[in-house]
Amino acid sequence: MTLKTRWTLPGLLLALLAHAPASAEDYPSRPITIVVSLAAGSGMDTITRLYADKLSEALGKPVIVENKPGAATTLAANQVASARPDGYTLVVLTSIALCINPTLFKRLNYDPEELTPVSLYVKSPFVLVVDPSLAAKTVAEFVDLAKKANPPLNYASIGTGSVQHMSMEFAKQRLGFEATHVPYRSTPQSVTDLMGGHVAASFLEAGLSMPLIRDGKLRALAVSSAQKLPLLPDVPPFAEASGAKDYEGVSWHMLLVPAKTPQPVIERLHAEMKRIMLDSPMREKIAGLGLLPNDTPTVEEMRDFIKFERQKWGAMVKQLGLEATQ
Repeated sequence: MTLKTRWTLPGLLLALLAHAPASAEDYPSRPITIVVSLAAGSGMDTITRLYADKLSEALGKPVIVENKPGAATTLAANQVASARPDGYTLVVLTSIALCINPTLFKRLNYDPEELTPVSLYVKSPFVLVVDPSLAAKTVAEFVDLAKKANPPLNYASIGTGSVQHMSMEFAKQRLGFEATHVPYRSTPQSVTDLMGGHVAASFLEAGLSMPLIRDGKLRALAVSSAQKLPLLPDVPPFAEASGAKDYEGVSWHMLLVPAKTPQPVIERLHAEMKRIMLDSPMREKIAGLGLLPNDTPTVEEMRDFIKFERQKWGAMVKQLGLEATQ
């Protein structure tokens, strides 16, 4: 026996309203969740919690931060790409999920096109560091040493396809030197081996490397961003130190929503994030973590930026013979 639902007019109207697209006027009406693709305590997590509080104040509803690390950030990306596009589930991703994984992986459980950018608010630069016993105090000396080394120098990263890995390979390509990649499963292990002289160099996250640089346990040669880091004013950008003017090898933090989220909601979130991230105390806190605050572009400009980064890093993945190897 088949039961048929009998709709009354008021019931039908309520059902239609429940599934109606959100608008800037009635959004939000309940708590919002931001899914963070890295672990609790990471720089990404710290910043997200800072602006989540500000966003909650601006929107008048709780903003909950949920950490979902793992699988090269694909877990978080998939969760939000497949979420209901109503503005209540957001995700923070980096170039790994949006620009490297699409070429590196045979198959992804999400399509990057299923996500729409809301705010590109931070650049996360790396610092080229070496074992202090290495006979190189500048980028030029490091490159010269690498070109003469037999066997080649080696360098550490947190894994094949990581931005640190791609950044060193980009440097090798631009300057014509060789160095052997040594992938690690964790950053602490790679840092221990670097300080012990088991690997010669690495691009490390700025926030992690700064205390070690100050204590003389590592030597900084350059930062991977196009501009200097305020906390390392004496360390030049790699592009400037090497003469490779087009060089920049940074990660970044981008806030995104499911692709079919209503435009008024995207515009509201974009405007609020832009305002929050222009706040001077917020920018100071970001800089204090070894990151670079970024004045977020428009949604269309962010889409173009993702395409540019995907072409850049995707081409590098292919040149290294790593396409569809994960």
